Formats: sequence, structure tokens, C-alpha cells
Amino acid sequence: MFQETIKSIRPVNPVFAEKARKRLDTLTKPQGSLGRLEEFAERLVAITEKTMPVLDKKVIFTFAGDHGVAEAGVSAYPSEVTRQMAFNFLNGGAGINVLARHAGAEVVVVDIGVNRDLAGAVTREHMVKGNFVSKKIIFGTKNMRHGPAMSRDEAVRCIQTGIDLAYQYAGQGYKLFATGEMGIGNTTPSSAIAAVLTGRPVSEVTGKGTGIADETLKIKIRVIEDAIRVNNPDPSDPIDVLSKIGGAEIGGIAGLIMGAAARGLPVVVDGFISTAGALIAYCLEPKTKDYMFSAHNSVEIGHKAMLDKIGVQPILDLHLRLGEGTGAALAMLMIEAGLKIYREMATFGEAAVSGKSG
Repeated sequence: MFQETIKSIRPVNPVFAEKARKRLDTLTKPQGSLGRLEEFAERLVAITEKTMPVLDKKVIFTFAGDHGVAEAGVSAYPSEVTRQMAFNFLNGGAGINVLARHAGAEVVVVDIGVNRDLAGAVTREHMVKGNFVSKKIIFGTKNMRHGPAMSRDEAVRCIQTGIDLAYQYAGQGYKLFATGEMGIGNTTPSSAIAAVLTGRPVSEVTGKGTGIADETLKIKIRVIEDAIRVNNPDPSDPIDVLSKIGGAEIGGIAGLIMGAAARGLPVVVDGFISTAGALIAYCLEPKTKDYMFSAHNSVEIGHKAMLDKIGVQPILDLHLRLGEGTGAALAMLMIEAGLKIYREMATFGEAAVSGKSG
């Protein structure tokens, strides 16, 4: 279904990266002295194939979905919180709203798998503002401890939903995407995905999520081990992994990243759950890595294993574990700082400053 999207993802253009590097090296500073800020600018030029890219329209997609495995007692919060927090996002009161406003980015809440009908409860004001999108594929996943979380067709449709959103918003002139999520229990499928696709033991990639106690963590690890044993997901088939032990929002994030890459747009990947989606995208098409900016390294112990598997270096390390897209909003500020340096800083010639001798 999405094979055409995969085929259209190209490697980034090294010619544009070289053009960016040449300009950066003429700015009034020692070469490379602004470190990763210079890297961000160089990558933006290569990704967009524009010598002076502009990031004037930015959007953070917060995908929402519920998880049947939450009934196994793997989270500190009940499933109703997914729906409640979705409305908090829509009303502008959550952490992601505050940080998105700070970053000058819009927040779009995507109902891809909440186990309640959100669309029927969303106000006209939300619909007019455009910060809610109903793309319901499932009403929550099934309990993966006892069988597949969803069907293969549902997993494919979740990915396609993310691709379609990327195409839609690219067509509306958005220049920078970011991923976020909300789903009680979703660190459990993310840890399962991390274990299967990195080959690490479950205990090495499973953390405390919403802040569960040590005894609950032991239960969570057993639940994931049971789910992997019962479903036997094929690590060479990312769709099989997603369908058997994943989640709707994870599939949507994977699709958004693939769609952004196909359209030549940068995408900022938030934390642990978003990186599980990024890992699915990477395993489907490794070239998607070139379009990803990893926002931060969260305190979830499995996050670094997935980042290492993809081969990306996080921008920030602030001990975050909230999700929603909060780390991505903060990383957007760093990415834009790099671009502003590239665009606005004077060259040695423009500033009449003597360059490096010898």
C-alpha cells in the first residue's frame, strides 16, 4: 500500500551539504566552532535542497491511541487518561502546548486509536482551529500479552495515515514536522519493539514509563516477554512487529516520518515512543534516517538502544520522560538556532574581518 512512498525516498543531496559547509566556513567564527548548530544547518540545506531554507511553518503531530495491554497493570494511570489528556491538548493546557507556543509551532492532535469516540465530543471551535484530526483506525489495540495487538491490515493503515498527513501538511506549506504521542501503556509496546528490533533482552530496554514502582516494573517485563513469546514477531518484517506488539500511534509516527522523507522535509522525533515509530520507519526504509532529527535522549533505558540501532545522535539530554512531543518542541529551537546562524551571521568578507591565516 505504501510501497510507492518507500520508492520515492531518496538519499539527501551531498552537493547541497557541501554548499552549506562552504558558507558556514566563511562565517565570522573559527571553522566548526558552533558545533552541532552548524550540523543542523548543513543537514537542513541538504534535506530541503534549498541554499537558504526557511522554517516559517512548523507543526507537531501528537498521535493518540489506547493499548489493551494496559489492563495488565503496566502503567501508573488508567486508560481514561488518554482521552482526558487529548482534550487537555486541544484546550491548550498541556506541556506540549506550552512548549510548542514557545517554539512557534502548531499542535495537531490525531485520534488514530483512542478507545473512545473523540470526534463526537470535540467542539466546533477545535474543528475550526484545525488542531484536531480524526483518523481513527482502531478503538485501542488488543492485549498483546494474549495475541496480536492489531491485524496486519490495521498496522498498514496506521502507517498510511501518517504518510497521508505528511503529504497533506507538506501541501499546505509546512516546512518542519515533529512527532508526539499520547497513550496510556504505550511504553510497553515501545519496549517490546525495542527488544525485537535491536535484539536486546527485554529487561535491558524496559523502564518505568509513567513512574511505576519496582514491583510493577517486574510485571511489565514479564508481560512484554509473554507478548513476544506468544506472538513471535519477525524482526525482519517491521509490519509484523508493529501489528503484533505495537500500537496505532507508533504506526502513525512511522508513517509520518516516511511521508516527510518522501517529501524532502525534516522531521523531529521526540522521545521513547516516537523513536519506536522511527525505528519501524528506519527498518522499512533506512534512508528515512537522513531526514530525522532526534530530539533528545529520554530517561527510558531502551531509548538509547533504539537511537543506536537507527544511528542518530540526540540533540538534548534533559532527563525528560513526558512524551507528547515536548522534547521535540525544545529541539526545534536548537535546530532553528543553527539555521539562523547560517542565514544571518556575517561572513568575514561582509564584516570586513580578517580571516584565518595559514
